[in-house]
Amino acid sequence: MSKLHVSFVIPLYNEAEVFAELIERLDAIAAKLNYNCEVVLVDDGSRDNTPFFMEEVQQKNPIYQCIFLSRNFGQQVAISAGLDFARGDYIMFLDADLQDPPELYFHFMEKIEEGYDVVYGVRTNRKEGKLKRLSYNLFYRILNRISSFPIPKDSGDFALISRRVALAMNQHREDSRFLRGIRSWVGFKQLGVPYERMERQAGVTKYTLRKLIKLATDGIFNFTTLPITILIALGTLCIASSLVYFVITAIRKFYFHDVPAGFTALLFTIILFGGLQLFFIGIVGEYIQRIFIQVKNRPLYHIKKTIIDGQVEGH
Repeated sequence: MSKLHVSFVIPLYNEAEVFAELIERLDAIAAKLNYNCEVVLVDDGSRDNTPFFMEEVQQKNPIYQCIFLSRNFGQQVAISAGLDFARGDYIMFLDADLQDPPELYFHFMEKIEEGYDVVYGVRTNRKEGKLKRLSYNLFYRILNRISSFPIPKDSGDFALISRRVALAMNQHREDSRFLRGIRSWVGFKQLGVPYERMERQAGVTKYTLRKLIKLATDGIFNFTTLPITILIALGTLCIASSLVYFVITAIRKFYFHDVPAGFTALLFTIILFGGLQLFFIGIVGEYIQRIFIQVKNRPLYHIKKTIIDGQVEGH
């Protein structure tokens, strides 16, 4: 196969309902290109007919390359697996649910041709519920404020990157992955392009509240040490407050012979600081847990089977 110009990397998890429309729109894009392309489909342990449909479309059209992970490792890892296999000079990340229009590839490529290494989508209008939109907005603004480097607001994994950015991102093998943070961290010339995020075309979202919370904590704990700094500041404040309270109590005892009864206040203080200590330990534990997982040096994923250029390989 001649050198590829562009790769589309798409993670899939139980996307049988939207699969046909996804392929139809990708085929339409490929037909307009006057250079080679490939589509890397990554099955993230689906339990519906998604793997069957992937094999079927690969047999019909050789531009489709299929990676089947051994179980569900999560979207961030599935994208990373696709990135490992993508061979294009430029690589685009897409979600299978079509909330991010794949047709924006042409606009993104125009910006790439202007000299950018990364062109990412910036969501201007989300179709989720008000609470979810508010949560996303709050998260990105907090993350951008506390991060040690700027992470674009309202941007997801939807992006077109150059080969050198892909190589740089592939060097990051941390277990708790937050790819949009890694993409920002590696640098190079980047540009955000506003777009309206569409509603899911079919099926239901695979990002449960639990998964969204994990993604948020990965973004916070992987790209800032501010929580530890806050703990130090709060600890210092607590010590200072305790010393002031001790001095006031000592003065009242020895000079005014008026020792405050304060049992209720004392009990409240013990409960308050006991709770704060547990909270602080939990934050420190998050960092220790990540160190514990990372030093095991486990692979990010395991592959059950691949179909690359029509060649089937079991792993």
